[in-house]
Amino acid sequence: MITKKLFENNTISQFLNQKINTVINNIYLILVFSFTTFVLPMASEEKIGEKLKTALKVLPDKPGVYQFLGKSGKVIYVGKAKSLKKRVSSYFTKDRYENYKTAMLVRKIEDLRYVVVETEMDALFLENNLIKKYQPRYNVQLKDDKSFPWIRIVNERFPRVYGMRNPVRDGSQYFGPYASVKAMNTMLELIQKLYPLRTCNLKLSQDNIEKGKFKICLEYHLGNCKGPCEGLQSEDDYNESIEHVKSILKGNIREVTSHFEGKMKELAADYEFEKAQVVKEKLDRLVKFQAKTTIVNPSINNIDVYGIVSDDSYAYVNFMKMANGSVIQSQTVEMKKALDESDAELLTIAINDIRQKYYSDAKEIIVPVEPEDLELENVKFHIPQRGDKKNLLDLSTRNARYYKRDKEKQIQFVDPDRHTKRIMEQMQKDLRMSEKPTHIECFDNSNIQGAHPVAAMVVFKNGKPAKSEYRHFNIKTVEGPNDFASMEEVVYRRYKRLLDENAPLPQLIVIDGGKGQLSSAVSSLEKLGLRGKITIIGIAKKLEEIFFPNDSIPLYIDKKSETLKVIQHARNEAHRFGITHHRKKRAKATVKTELTNIKGISDVSAKKLLSTFKSVKKVKEASLEELATVIGKAKATLVKDYFEKKSS
Repeated sequence: MITKKLFENNTISQFLNQKINTVINNIYLILVFSFTTFVLPMASEEKIGEKLKTALKVLPDKPGVYQFLGKSGKVIYVGKAKSLKKRVSSYFTKDRYENYKTAMLVRKIEDLRYVVVETEMDALFLENNLIKKYQPRYNVQLKDDKSFPWIRIVNERFPRVYGMRNPVRDGSQYFGPYASVKAMNTMLELIQKLYPLRTCNLKLSQDNIEKGKFKICLEYHLGNCKGPCEGLQSEDDYNESIEHVKSILKGNIREVTSHFEGKMKELAADYEFEKAQVVKEKLDRLVKFQAKTTIVNPSINNIDVYGIVSDDSYAYVNFMKMANGSVIQSQTVEMKKALDESDAELLTIAINDIRQKYYSDAKEIIVPVEPEDLELENVKFHIPQRGDKKNLLDLSTRNARYYKRDKEKQIQFVDPDRHTKRIMEQMQKDLRMSEKPTHIECFDNSNIQGAHPVAAMVVFKNGKPAKSEYRHFNIKTVEGPNDFASMEEVVYRRYKRLLDENAPLPQLIVIDGGKGQLSSAVSSLEKLGLRGKITIIGIAKKLEEIFFPNDSIPLYIDKKSETLKVIQHARNEAHRFGITHHRKKRAKATVKTELTNIKGISDVSAKKLLSTFKSVKKVKEASLEELATVIGKAKATLVKDYFEKKSS
């Protein structure tokens, strides 16, 4: 028998719950830290309430499910345990927590409820159902509220086969759910072409058929039905088609193709070639369909595959059902993390939920990591390292990654603030910052052999360029090609001015260069008293290494991460902006030293010549007639005489 302690129902209105959750969510977005361990005031025996203290003392050493309740009596967390006593007590005996959210959860616990069950499997199912019922604040939220399509084989005489949503427990058989209506309709279309089944909703009892209550309809004349309503098709023949349909829906296509092959040979042996041709066409259609779905060794049968991709806030789990080497079911679910759960914990939640939904009885489950505290009877978890099963796992993981990418694109379009916030939080974590880098400034030097040295600074706000705030710097105090001294000068000038004007400072400074340029920039910040107040990093171009001040070991960020993409974008923008300015300065200097030195040649005439001939050298080589066509004969003579005298 299952012993239990009854749960109390919440009396708080749904509206108030939503408002409270919204406020709590906003608080969480502010309370983000980059530490890995948190020390908060403990809910020790001296500090917890008498009701909770008493409940902890009488917890049984049995498997079960526990609920933590907040001040209002609202369920804030549901968990399962092999031993209720050990698991629940562990929340109140720690000096440190691995993450901030767990610490916050413990501080909010006012009471607990629990249910003792016979087995861990009972605990798993009960936990899943209670989470769906109460939607606790600190539990993983598995987002799957869509009504997916199913194929229904109705529990009736001469069963109909059609698509529907929201299955009803009425004895009918359901196959699915399918990821989309299109996928379901593709399967129904195949079935319709292979087997003429009725689509009417007539009550085809034996008595009604014998009394002649029904007449064949247009579907019979079109060849889409064999007319069971008038007794033109026997129930056994119809049910044989239904069994084949079930086999196809289960992925057992080989069984059906074997039947068609035998039937075709039998008809050919009886010289019924026209009927044999009809069967052959059905066989070809089925084989063609199988060729599209078979992706691995056909011997891989009745296996579930789970791939997972996660970040700090969300996880995406893809499920694929394999039968005879074909993917017969697939779905990806989105899970919102609550307590920084690991992939192993998230897989436990997803596998339990999906197996119930799909009525899966697979005896082997392929996963990237072993699920945590999940023991299914007669089920083996397998983490493949190579071969067909590893290819399947990679395929499932890619599906999860594509789903995540599409979701992020949708969020970026529909809710750009959430997308930006996520990127800022990721950058804060990757760069070990105490605040989000909503204001970034990046510096780059540009010079050729020390000639016309300039520097460029670009500004990024919320991860995007703020081009109106870009600035150029002409190097004033440095002579010759000295990148280090140039960087020190421009960084000092920039932040000296911001301090003088009491303007807002950036949270992050990016220096295009390695340890040398970074040290020069840090030196300027130290002179201004800003060292330690602004995060500053250097990025080396070859290996995209991130350097921090006084740290000889670089940080290597994942090449695909959004943090590195934002830093690279800023670095490339600074380089482009600086090079453009440098080229303009060189061009202007070239005009002044060559063409504008000629008496009678204005800047406008010089620009016309350069625009036409592209360089001073080609202007020098041009004939008098060619020059005259651009600036007139009088000015062309002046230019020609100038270069002839210079060369003599």
